Amino acid sequence: MTTFALVDGNTFYASCERVFRPDLAGRPIVVLSNNDGCVVARSAEARALGIKGFVPYFEVAGLCRRHGVEVFSSNYALYGDMSRRMMAILAEHVPAQDVYSIDECFLDLSGLPDRDVLTRRLRSDVWRRIGIPTCVGVGASKTLAKLANHIAKSRPEWDGVFDWDWAGTAERERLLAGIEARRIWGVGRHLGTRLADMGIHSALDLARADPHRIKRAFNVVVERIVAELGGVSCLDMEDVAPPRQQIISSRSFARPLNDYTAVHASVSHHVARAAEKLRRQGSVAGSIGVSIRSSPFRDAPCHGWRVMPLIYPSDDTLTLADAAARALRTIWRDGPLYQKAGVVLMDLGPRTVQQQDLLLAPPDPRRARLMAALDAVNRQFGRDTLRLAAEQASEQWHMRQQWRSPRYTTRWDELLVVR
Repeated sequence: MTTFALVDGNTFYASCERVFRPDLAGRPIVVLSNNDGCVVARSAEARALGIKGFVPYFEVAGLCRRHGVEVFSSNYALYGDMSRRMMAILAEHVPAQDVYSIDECFLDLSGLPDRDVLTRRLRSDVWRRIGIPTCVGVGASKTLAKLANHIAKSRPEWDGVFDWDWAGTAERERLLAGIEARRIWGVGRHLGTRLADMGIHSALDLARADPHRIKRAFNVVVERIVAELGGVSCLDMEDVAPPRQQIISSRSFARPLNDYTAVHASVSHHVARAAEKLRRQGSVAGSIGVSIRSSPFRDAPCHGWRVMPLIYPSDDTLTLADAAARALRTIWRDGPLYQKAGVVLMDLGPRTVQQQDLLLAPPDPRRARLMAALDAVNRQFGRDTLRLAAEQASEQWHMRQQWRSPRYTTRWDELLVVR
């Protein structure tokens, strides 16, 4: 019988900040988005104050000051490295792991003895070695494991771990009835609204629904979710998070720019980020779009957009960066103060299926090995350990991070000093 565990880090960004700041224990924390724009993470104490997620920071700045809330700019280098460490610890305990997001992963517990002991050991080991609190949910399918994790996190009586095998039939139905259908992994708000129109409001309602009716009304993925709620494992992560058809990377500047070198450095950075995501999902891009724009609130706003097709579909950072540079040169105008730049990778397809051109030389196979080495180094030693030289041509484009904490684990000059 298959058995999965879903392990996630509690209020992960805030917990990462607390690891190196024990004085923050019990204090409210919020973490802000790029350029310190919006609240993207809140500790439990911040939630208790009524601070909502994904609202502009200026709307809650007064509340934060009144209640002594610790405010941090996003520290992606720290969060990414702490995630890598957490996933490595969890992988030591199980034969198979499927990383779902920066703070979540599925573990295959099938056939492993003493599940109760093992799941609690997972939590204690992560806490002891890197100081991140976690919750663990266990079920016969990934969907049930995800819901079990929600129960473990929201109900203190389970002490951070919940296994569906611990609940009898009546308790199981009561718990499923208390979870909205839109909260189910792979459903979301849009499908949840359509399900509600069919009289399906809770996870229990969906578990009891006729699979054939669900398939006719939706698709085979939602039909599989019904089966998963019944304990039949049939859903892969690709079903609920399929490969993206476009990959976008963009960001506003800390201040408006009219310097071509700085904007080019920004575009090169976004190409590198997007290409990394492209390789991670096993795709190649047939074209790349580059966008630059000034603030829409200024007089005579300026916007430039150009799509550059590629000779061969590619996931090569250098190839994509060269195409992006050519696109940028065609849309650049001297004079306007640009506020934002970004790239879009389009016409995506699987890396393993590519049409060759009889009249052109194929891409150099050594470049694929170069990209694999680039990704391996950045995974092991931290993002941006290796990067394009063009990204470093100017630092004027870097985002505003007024309250960023030190990158304790990835920068020698920012190591924690204990006196």
